[in-house]
Amino acid sequence: MPKLKIIVGTTRPTRVADQVAPWVASVAAAHGSFDVEVLDLRDWPLPFFSEHFGTLGDMNDPTYSEPLVKAWNAAIKGADAYIVVTSEYNHSVPGVLKNAIDTVWASNAFRNKPVAAVGYSAGIGGGIRAIEHLAQIVVETEAVPLRNSVVIPFAHDAFDDTGRPTSPVTHAALDVLLDDLAWWSAALEQARTAGELPPGRARLRDAIDKARAAASPVA
Repeated sequence: MPKLKIIVGTTRPTRVADQVAPWVASVAAAHGSFDVEVLDLRDWPLPFFSEHFGTLGDMNDPTYSEPLVKAWNAAIKGADAYIVVTSEYNHSVPGVLKNAIDTVWASNAFRNKPVAAVGYSAGIGGGIRAIEHLAQIVVETEAVPLRNSVVIPFAHDAFDDTGRPTSPVTHAALDVLLDDLAWWSAALEQARTAGELPPGRARLRDAIDKARAAASPVA
C-alpha cells in the first residue's frame, strides 16, 4: 500500500493545525488507499538549512550535518505521496515548513511524487496564497503539486465540538484531494519503477560541461 505522509507545517503554540491535521489524518486513513503517517514539525526541530557538499560526506550515503537532518531526509524519502497542512503567514507558508522542504535537498526525496495541500487561515483567504506558493516551492524539488486542494477560511470557527469541519465543502474537497492523490501516487510509482531520469540540475550540468568541452579548441 502506498505510504502517505502528512506534514504538519507549523509549530506555533496556538496553531489551528491541531484541529486540522487530526481530521485530515483520520479521513485519509478511512479512505483506504494509503498507509498514513503524520510528520509533525514540532517533533522535528530541524536546524536552519545550511547543508552543503562538505556536510554531506559520501553522496551515496550522506551523513549530513546532524543525525536529525539525515533522519528527516529518510522519513521524507520513505513516502509515496504527501499532504502538507499549512497555515498562511504573510502570503506564504510558515518559515519552519520552507526550512523543512529546503533540508530535503541532496536526497531528492520529494522527486517524482505527488504533493497535495490543505491550507487554512483566520481570515477569508483560507490559506490560498500559501498553497499557491507551496506549489512553486515543491516544483523546484521536482515533485508534482496537485491542483485540487482543501481551503479552510475562518479556521478558528471551522470545526465543531467533535473535531469535524462544519462546512460540507471542506469534506468534499478532502475527498477529491485524496482520490487525486491516490491516482497520482499509483501513476508516478509505476513511472518511477519503469525508470527515472537523473535530476534535471545534474543533466543540465552534464550538458553544459559537454558543450564547453566541444567548444574548446583542440591543442
